[in-house]
Amino acid sequence: MEHGKDLVERAIRDLEASPRTSRTGAGPTEPRRDPALVDAINQVFALFRLNYHNQYYSAYGDAGQLSQVKRLWLDSLAGHGTEAILLGARRCIETSEYLPTLHRMLECCREATLAAQGLPDAHAAYREACLAPEPKQAAHWSHPAVFHAGREAGWFYLASTPEAKAFAVFEKRYRAVCDRIVAGEVLQLPAPEHSPETAAALAVPDADEQRERLARLRAETGV
Repeated sequence: MEHGKDLVERAIRDLEASPRTSRTGAGPTEPRRDPALVDAINQVFALFRLNYHNQYYSAYGDAGQLSQVKRLWLDSLAGHGTEAILLGARRCIETSEYLPTLHRMLECCREATLAAQGLPDAHAAYREACLAPEPKQAAHWSHPAVFHAGREAGWFYLASTPEAKAFAVFEKRYRAVCDRIVAGEVLQLPAPEHSPETAAALAVPDADEQRERLARLRAETGV
């Protein structure tokens, strides 16, 4: 009978070989998977084996099942980079004493990706959006995502609605904005809006106005 270590090592060999040998029902060979992602998944399961020893062998005691689970995780986590996957695994370990499900792993990878980009948690973002001074475009934001979520939720709504109701609305918008960031979108803050007086002062005069100003200046100075 194979020991646990032998089962894991055999499963790793099966996982690495499967892209080259597996065939779908239609017959063509599966696309070769990214070796870096395969290695990241193997590292994740090695971390889980060390930290959830008894739970791990209870859940993945069968090598064939372990190989299938790894393929599922590999396909599901392929949208995250290898660094986010490893950070997500460590986040799982640090926040739970139980062997994580794929759903929990996806959440941890998402949280790790957002944290690496400096995004605050939903409640901190909500407080920031509510307390930001006017004009909103000129306020100092911890991340553009907070501004965009606040704008989509509605500044007046956030200011006039109790947190018990407003937070759920903001959180939904914030999560949607964060999902766009995880998907690779880069958000920017809009250019600050100027008051009419400031806008007029910053405006570049046309050629006729420049000549008029120059004539007045010469008349005033006698040049």
